[in-house]
Amino acid sequence: MTNVSFDPMAVAVDWLDAYRAGDIETILELHADDAVVHCGCSGVQTITGREALRAYWIEHLRKYPATTLDDLNPSDRGTVISYLTGTGVMSAVLAFDAAGRIKLMDCSPSR
Repeated sequence: MTNVSFDPMAVAVDWLDAYRAGDIETILELHADDAVVHCGCSGVQTITGREALRAYWIEHLRKYPATTLDDLNPSDRGTVISYLTGTGVMSAVLAFDAAGRIKLMDCSPSR
């Protein structure tokens, strides 16, 4: 069994709290420096690099502000978190690096 020095579910909740607050600096701190985001919100896009991630979140916070937690579950990849936005329920799979930072995020509208 792998020793995990962080709680993936708690990191996911911290991420949603920062998202709901519009706290871009905390959102960026929760992501690894080499994080990759696959977003299926309005067409599929892949975001890599710190500045691209910042630009993505500035736009995403404006277009898709998050409100309420819908569901939270562990997964083989990390954590699956679902939350409400003005356009409906969104779902994000978060995978983490060894330090507990988001390494990969795959988000899209829930079906």
